[in-house]
Amino acid sequence: MRYDPTIVQPMREELTRIGFTELQTAAAVDEALAAQDETVLVVVNSVCGCAAGKARPGVALALQHEVRPARLTTVFAGMDIEATERARAYFEGYTPSSPQIALLKNGRLLHMLERSDIEGRDASEIAEDLVSAFDTFCGQPA
Repeated sequence: MRYDPTIVQPMREELTRIGFTELQTAAAVDEALAAQDETVLVVVNSVCGCAAGKARPGVALALQHEVRPARLTTVFAGMDIEATERARAYFEGYTPSSPQIALLKNGRLLHMLERSDIEGRDASEIAEDLVSAFDTFCGQPA
């Protein structure tokens, strides 16, 4: 299902305003997620309520932490079909869900939050989970 771009644009901008790069092709995903020696956060964004009320706000809160991933990227489920499928191919062992938040390095999955980890929690709990992953996998503050 493809969504009306005028409805989706504000949802995209919630992440791009805070420094995320949109990946809209499979090639862009491969280039970003295979980055050598850099941690990459990937948010599979969507129009669902838990993306709007929990995932995107939780990510924004987590990024206020001094330790954070080197690269911030996003794909939009239902809009960037090819890019979303390619990103999910990196999420070995996880079935597709929207939203999803993944932390990778050298193309290898380090940490994952699936929809089931997001929908029953509030933004601050999601942020705490992400901050813990940032501290574990992202090294020292920039």
